[in-house]
Amino acid sequence: MEKQPVVVSQRGRQFATSAIALQGIIINEAEELLLLSSVRRGDHGWQTVSGGLEAGETILEGMLREVREEVGEIAVRPLAVLHSHTFHYDENVPFMVGIYYLLRYEGGAVIPGDDMIGSDFKWWGLAELETAVAQQKAQLHFSTHLWMLRRAVKLSRVLADDWLETAVLQPPL
Repeated sequence: MEKQPVVVSQRGRQFATSAIALQGIIINEAEELLLLSSVRRGDHGWQTVSGGLEAGETILEGMLREVREEVGEIAVRPLAVLHSHTFHYDENVPFMVGIYYLLRYEGGAVIPGDDMIGSDFKWWGLAELETAVAQQKAQLHFSTHLWMLRRAVKLSRVLADDWLETAVLQPPL
């Protein structure tokens, strides 16, 4: 397997670089999860908001851009980074870092944008989704996992009464 590309600091320290995949798990006050199903993406099941970090943006900026591109001008509040991992994307990108954000829905109409135009969307209760998946009435996209959605609901309960400034998640550069 190829080595990761590196970037060298001014003092000569080498750091591995990786492409970044962003996933946004959006939850509302009723503990429902916003998932999309896109025919344009091959209709591989229900999935969270997802996309890639673009050059010149912070991880949080990229996540909020992906939300706008995929579900419109809704208001969300970033609560926490829920999970991260490294995976093989393809032969040109052998090391991709996946970062999963937990986002609290604050309002606005969900309107699938350019990246997800024509997609279906649904607010799923966790029990409803688990039942639909178990009965094979719904399929999850390979990037969306029930264990992670369960974790998102639990963490949203813990953070429900906390007001977190986005600066906590993205300090000034």
